[in-house]
Parts: sequence; C-alpha cells; structure tokens
Amino acid sequence: MARRARGTSAGLDRERIAVTAVALVDRDGLERFGVRRLAEELGVDPMSLYHHVKGKAALLDLISEAVLAEVVTAPDGGPHDWEEIARRTAHSYRDMAYRHPRVFPLLVTRAQTSPVALSALERLVTAMRAAGLPDRVAADAPMVLFGFLNGHLLACTGGGPDGPAPVPELDAGTYPGMAALAPRWADFGSVAEFDRMLDTVLDGIRGQAERQLVPPGFRGVCE
Repeated sequence: MARRARGTSAGLDRERIAVTAVALVDRDGLERFGVRRLAEELGVDPMSLYHHVKGKAALLDLISEAVLAEVVTAPDGGPHDWEEIARRTAHSYRDMAYRHPRVFPLLVTRAQTSPVALSALERLVTAMRAAGLPDRVAADAPMVLFGFLNGHLLACTGGGPDGPAPVPELDAGTYPGMAALAPRWADFGSVAEFDRMLDTVLDGIRGQAERQLVPPGFRGVCE
C-alpha cells in the first residue's frame, strides 16, 4: 500500500485506527504489533497516528476499548436483576474473548478504566445495590467475577484461534486423585463447563450477601 506523506490525514480518525489495529492484532498477534506496522497497514506516515493517539500505550488502550465495546452487559427490555446482568455480561465477554484471542491478553494485563469498561461495572453494581446486596459484597463482586473470567478465558484462548489445548493424560500411579477426575475435565473450554464455573462464582456472591444480611445474633438460631 502506498504511504501518504507526513501530515496528510488520509481520512484518519480514532474509529478507523481502532478497527484496523484490532484486525492487525487478530491476524498477527501482539508481539508483532507496533505503531509503524499499523501505519503501514493504514497507508500513512507513522507521525499521522500521533494526531489521534498519543503513543503505543494509548493505542493499546484504544484496542482494549474497541473490543470491550462488543460486550453486551444487559438483556433487552425492562429492569433486570444483578444475576441476569452478570450472566449476560459473562457470556458476552466470553464470546468477545473467543473472537479476539490475540487481543484478549491486553484486557488481563492492563487496567481497564475506559468509559465503556466503567459503564459495564456501573450497571452491575447498581443492580446489586438496588437488590439490597451489602456494599462490601457489591464492591468485591466485580473483582471476583472478572478475576474468574480473565483467568479462565486466558487459559481457554491461550492457544490462539486454534482454541484451548487438550487436557494432558495423567499417570494414575503418581496422581491418582486427579487421574480419577480427568474425565470430568473433558469438556474444558466448553459453554457447559463455563456455565458450571460461573454458577459457582455467582452462588458464592449470593451466599456471601446472605451471610452478611443475617444479623449476628440470629445466625445460631438459623443454623
């Protein structure tokens, strides 16, 4: 592609830069990504990019924001409880991670403070507080939920577009407990497995809220 002279806009804007950058990382990976390669892909002088994005760090944040914008955080129509919002967000986040496995590490390794990221968290904690969950639980819940999502999805997408690596065979003599459970891990990376783990996380949040809402003097009676 012929490169335009320095200072020529070539129709550049942040949206075009973001779309092209995401596609470039999807294709070639983060290791090969840089300002010069992006400028070459866009057919512009690298300095032209700095009129819109102030350096590589800001460019990586722009890429993160672009893929996070694909995440749907609430079901359509009407008010919804916090578990509906958490489930929809989790599944949409998973779908995004599988669409962009080479971009996804950015979401795990960089602080996500863009308006799109903060808006997603605001919907979740607002629904939690509206449902009467204690503020301590509402404050911890996003960290617990996204800690699970980031760790699990990084493991599942670490193989890139080819998907997760198969679970290795285990020597029953050396690891008898894990070998006995190995058939239970055969669906690693599946939606069914994801839902089981998500249920565990949400059950834990709900249980923590219930424990904090029961007055201390009544716990012995309830137990």
